[in-house]
Amino acid sequence: MTNSETTADRYRRLASGLTTRIDAVPSEKWDIPSTCDGWSVRDVVRHIIDTEKGALKPVGLSIPDGPTVDDDPAAAWAHTRDAMQEILDDPARANLEYDGHFGRTDLASSIGSFYSLDLIVHAWDVAHPAGVDSVIDGQDLDFVEAFIAQMGDNIRMEGVCGPAVEVPEDSDRQTKVLAQLGRDAASPPVRA
Repeated sequence: MTNSETTADRYRRLASGLTTRIDAVPSEKWDIPSTCDGWSVRDVVRHIIDTEKGALKPVGLSIPDGPTVDDDPAAAWAHTRDAMQEILDDPARANLEYDGHFGRTDLASSIGSFYSLDLIVHAWDVAHPAGVDSVIDGQDLDFVEAFIAQMGDNIRMEGVCGPAVEVPEDSDRQTKVLAQLGRDAASPPVRA
């Protein structure tokens, strides 16, 4: 997040990047394996939506029912994205506080950290196997690297990231960052 980028701005930007990737997934690739073990590309979108809905529960907010991931993953994501953006654009709701895993925090802080990581990394998890643009922007790689450093061993907690994977020393920066999160960016996209 740049110095002038608010959480609402960051969410808008990252969600837009995810939307571009989701919208580009060919219909025949929704049920191919994703980069997340045991999940299809559709399952990754379901996880993103469920995680965002879950982020709202500690502050007593929710997203109304909308399209389902089974029927239309892109529409389901757009519905969730728009509802979350509306909440983040409202300081009264975005700044609601709760006791989180690492202490007292607020919704905007959570979305601006862990849930932003989710949007960046899961955009890649959707795009890479589907064979669509999966390049992560440099400022987002900066954010992911800083997040990994801040989390330390906690990045390996259950439900966060698996073990790091080894990649060649001469791999590009994105491949190295993703490897720290247990993703093999060197593997070719899955072919349907």
